Amino acid sequence: MPQTIAFTKGHGTGNDFVIVPDPDGTLDLTDDQVAVLCDRRFGIGGDGILRVVRTSAIAEGAEAAASGAEWFMDYRNADGSKAEMCGNGIRVFVRYLVDAGWADVDAEPLPIGTRAGVKTVSRSDGTVGEKGFEVDLGRFAVDDSGVLVRTRGGGAPRPGIGIDVGNPHVVVALPDDAELEGLDLAAQPQLHPEPPHGANVEFVVPSDPLVRDGVGSIRMRVFERGVGETLSCGTGVAAAALAVRHWAGPAAPDHWVVDVPGGTLGVRMPQLDGERHVLLSGPATLVYTGEVTLA
Repeated sequence: MPQTIAFTKGHGTGNDFVIVPDPDGTLDLTDDQVAVLCDRRFGIGGDGILRVVRTSAIAEGAEAAASGAEWFMDYRNADGSKAEMCGNGIRVFVRYLVDAGWADVDAEPLPIGTRAGVKTVSRSDGTVGEKGFEVDLGRFAVDDSGVLVRTRGGGAPRPGIGIDVGNPHVVVALPDDAELEGLDLAAQPQLHPEPPHGANVEFVVPSDPLVRDGVGSIRMRVFERGVGETLSCGTGVAAAALAVRHWAGPAAPDHWVVDVPGGTLGVRMPQLDGERHVLLSGPATLVYTGEVTLA
């Protein structure tokens, strides 16, 4: 029997999502259903699906529920595959919870369960990036053992650096805006060696000057695994800022502004409880609501 469900369309700097409320965990979307919903010609259209479910109603939410988090972000890529985290998606997820009256982010930071662990989200005042929400992505890992990245029509492969912020990324530095704008990202970049679970690939160009008033600045384009090129990728923005900071050395700042085709996001790398964390801030917008019938 066809099933009709409610949905909301939202985005964070153009990285767009179909938000499906399912607080009691009664909905079981197949990969094909997710792909159809995300299809920009035959469905609603989006880079992925955010299923809003209580941690107590999904097996993957058990650890988050034990830590006190009420909500779990079940994020699926546009091809239906599951993803560990989504930096833009979690801000849009919290915006939905707040607007629906299901959560209060103003009283204290809001914990959200994800496949990359519990992440806390708070309001952002726009000190770095734009106003909206800020998510603590937690600790990160840098792997500079070397990955070669080849793009279609891009000539010789370029070296990249591995950055893990709860999901895997490979970041490539480019010399100027012309190369960044000339990239053909209609085809998936080839990685050598290929990471076991694939990776999002970010291409970055440092601003000139790189640092102004203590804040670093870069531009970025991204190819998301399971999606394709997107206007923005929150965890990719964090990974790109971390990579450039790593390349720049110990004198590099801990505050960054990252321009993507869909807008501007902020990144901070503060010391929290004796460990370096990476935090991502930026806007989250809900566009419209509706109903859709699943085949």
